[in-house]
Amino acid sequence: MKSTEVEIRGKKLVLETGLLAKQSDGAVVAKYGNTMVLATAVADKRIVEGKDFFPLTIDYQEKAYAAGKIPGGFLKREGRPSEKEVLTSRLTDRPLRPLFPKGFNSETQGVVSLLSFGDENVSDVLGITAISAALTISDIPFEGPVASVRVGRIEGELVINPSLSELEGLDMSLVVAGTKDAVTMVEGGALEVSEEVLIEAIDYAHQEIKKICAAQEELRKLVGKPKRDVHEVKTNDVLIAAVKNFCLEKMKGMISIPGKLIRQKALDVLLDDTIKALCTGDNEGKERLIAAIFEDIEKDLIRDMILNKGIRADGRDLHTVRSIDCLIGFLPKVHGSALFVRGETQALVAVTLGTSSDEQRVDALEGDSYKSFMLHYNFPPFSVGEVKPLKSPGRREIGHGALAERSIKPVIPSSDNFPYTIRVVSDILESNGSSSMASVCGATLALMDAGVPISNPVAGIAMGLVKEGDKVAVLTDILGLEDHLGDMDFKVAGTQHGITAFQMDVKIQGVTREILVDALQRAKNGRLHILGKITEAIATPRENLSPNAPRIHQMQIRMDKIKDVIGSGGKVIKSIVEQTGAKIDINDDGIITIASSDEESLKRTKEIILGIVEDAEVGRVYHGKVKKIMDFGAFVEILPGTDGLLHISQIAKERINKVTDVLQEGDEIDVKVIEVDRAGKIKLSRKEVLLDQQQ
Repeated sequence: MKSTEVEIRGKKLVLETGLLAKQSDGAVVAKYGNTMVLATAVADKRIVEGKDFFPLTIDYQEKAYAAGKIPGGFLKREGRPSEKEVLTSRLTDRPLRPLFPKGFNSETQGVVSLLSFGDENVSDVLGITAISAALTISDIPFEGPVASVRVGRIEGELVINPSLSELEGLDMSLVVAGTKDAVTMVEGGALEVSEEVLIEAIDYAHQEIKKICAAQEELRKLVGKPKRDVHEVKTNDVLIAAVKNFCLEKMKGMISIPGKLIRQKALDVLLDDTIKALCTGDNEGKERLIAAIFEDIEKDLIRDMILNKGIRADGRDLHTVRSIDCLIGFLPKVHGSALFVRGETQALVAVTLGTSSDEQRVDALEGDSYKSFMLHYNFPPFSVGEVKPLKSPGRREIGHGALAERSIKPVIPSSDNFPYTIRVVSDILESNGSSSMASVCGATLALMDAGVPISNPVAGIAMGLVKEGDKVAVLTDILGLEDHLGDMDFKVAGTQHGITAFQMDVKIQGVTREILVDALQRAKNGRLHILGKITEAIATPRENLSPNAPRIHQMQIRMDKIKDVIGSGGKVIKSIVEQTGAKIDINDDGIITIASSDEESLKRTKEIILGIVEDAEVGRVYHGKVKKIMDFGAFVEILPGTDGLLHISQIAKERINKVTDVLQEGDEIDVKVIEVDRAGKIKLSRKEVLLDQQQ
């Protein structure tokens, strides 16, 4: 076994190989404190011809035993990936993918397994470093190493790899990955921090990344295998020239057609004409090659137009945000809704308000928790004019939803101020670039339409990049085409006061600090422009909730009264629910949450509970209702759910023979509390009230 180590924030980060998973092409165990991950990399030895993409799969998996836990559920074993595992798999994939050389198309799989979970809060970033180290020492072609750290800020101070105990004190948390030369991926959230703070944090992280990359290089020198030969990308110069000769001039006029569908239809027709002209007979391989050459020509033309003319496919310059439309109250029956349209991207967003019983329970290694704010993102195939089966949410949908949720969460009111569970759903109806950021904008509109008192509106925008040598163009509000053919996708969301979430991915070896600074400043300008459009539609949250939303009221009772409200076997609380139709939750601290769609029902429920928890006061006169007649007296309800005994001797000033001579069930009378015994039984008197009135 061989190992290298480096010190990160006072703890050793150790990379070991040679003991575990020795039949994989590369295997590395990474340790940091009590956290330990195993990363393995395997690539198919066969060379597959004709693939126009790199088939890379990265999986991050958590073992319950890593935290000394047994999985929940019926099967008691790990099942489908959790949301955290899906998000971490995406997080790990993104900084690695650009670092495989062109021409290497063998099926490749990286697996990161969490074997021991400590409170260091580094299993995700440690996994990125570990899988990079496994690829670096393997024979798989890889232009790394790459490393990753988490950066937090506590009371204005930046810290590397903040622990679980430090999470609550953070106003910013981001994951940064990069090579020794440049940053390749950034993702995180913040409580409205400035662009300058974000750049400072990225710079701070990159200094640690360089040290971890050096440790991987040292491990490679100790045990690294010779790299496989990369399959040479053969070019058919004759066919390339023929395709260019046939379509180049025609394509120049098509790439600047503003509408996505019209432009794509024209290009599809041109591609069909090119294939028909240059491909005689049934030759599928040649058709695929012509299509690949055709796409390369389109890519080169668009990138050249952007770099040298400052003009984009839809005719915009590099700085302009597409036209924006905001419609609120779009769906009549839901609690809050909005349609956000930016160019050819549409997000239909709906808000649903619920009670604490609607919270999502999260079973995680660090312990169970509950989510009262959720944002879910759906991307149906019709949004891009495709035909695909509708399936459960994939990695992309989960990832985009998590990014939008992270963007909005800092402005969501606390449960003390707004005791609702909030679910936001964004359905993308049309997509041409940055539907996740459209979801952020639509969510802001829908939340304000629902009357949720968010602290500030949030908007999001996606920035792009085209870079050829020293020529650099940063693009504001990118199209889907610019995402596909460009070199960077940098999403930034925030309020007028600062950034709340960000996610950057690149397709090149990395980006410089200067590019990041430029992109963030332009993103701020674009964000403020979009916020202006949002506030034109609705400036502040509505004062009143939708008539369709449940009404929620919270009240505090003494803890010793909880049992009285619940009753034996839940008898009392079930009775209240049956009488009022309200939904009632009681926690161990004596906080009662009442939810009802009917204001009168809510009021009645409050009165009953107050009656139960309120103590009858000796000497006080209550206006009560006769509930039951007995031979020896009557039971009178003086408070909701609280009865007292009115003895026959206390009904009237004079002696009476029968209770029914004076009282009937349902009569409303004034009675005075004359005694409350140790058992809590209440004795009442109507006679004393009558005597007092006589005086």
